Amino acid sequence: MMQIEAVNEVALQAGDVVLRHYEAQDTWVKAKEDGSPVTGVDLAAEEIIYAGLQRLDPSIPYVSEERELPDYDTRRVWPRYWLVDPLDGTKEFINRTDEFTVNIALIEAGQPVLGVVVAPASNLLYYARNGEGAWKRDGDGPSERLRSRLADPAATLRIVESRSHPSPALEAFLEPFTISERVKSGSSLKFCAVADGRADMYPRLGPTMEWDVAAGDCVYRNSGDPEPHPGTLEYNKPSLKNPSFVIGLPPGSYTLPAG
Repeated sequence: MMQIEAVNEVALQAGDVVLRHYEAQDTWVKAKEDGSPVTGVDLAAEEIIYAGLQRLDPSIPYVSEERELPDYDTRRVWPRYWLVDPLDGTKEFINRTDEFTVNIALIEAGQPVLGVVVAPASNLLYYARNGEGAWKRDGDGPSERLRSRLADPAATLRIVESRSHPSPALEAFLEPFTISERVKSGSSLKFCAVADGRADMYPRLGPTMEWDVAAGDCVYRNSGDPEPHPGTLEYNKPSLKNPSFVIGLPPGSYTLPAG
């Protein structure tokens, strides 16, 4: 069985490199073919994570935002694989909001069974493994068990939303709810905000990729108390683009917009 502590260490090593470049402000930035930004830090963290996971178990296939994606006919037969975003929240990194993360997930049978999220600028580590709960560690302090419950849609809700991707569709979706607080956050920290109780709901009606969400999704699911939260996202699809989703509310208690 893969040891979560070993994966944590790989993610923390990558986070250290990300933070060093962030503080030095010494990395290059350019646009990828799809128009999204990439930095030298994305690639530096990628190399550390790939090498670290290869040392843990070279037999497990590896998928990352920063590597060429194997075709679906190859991927569909994998019993498990690593799914990595070496720098989630590149825009947050460039804009210096501190809200960027290193994400590592292990996917089995289309579901995240292990997830690690490191927020280097905040010195926070979130991690989860199926059957072992979700945990948060601040710096060198002790790990704290995360416990969250699905929110009542009729109650007053605190939502966490994207800092970089506002949308009219989100405003329309929120109309039936009573919202007491809107927390803006970047990267997979939005999942972690629901897992650690700072927010009740995270609706995402814009596009995401599987590597953006897998590690945070695993942390959120395993924060469920007394049972893990149901997952609505699936992984290793023919296309790695995700549909709209909501976490924090009971499935069937809300209606997503068409399209």
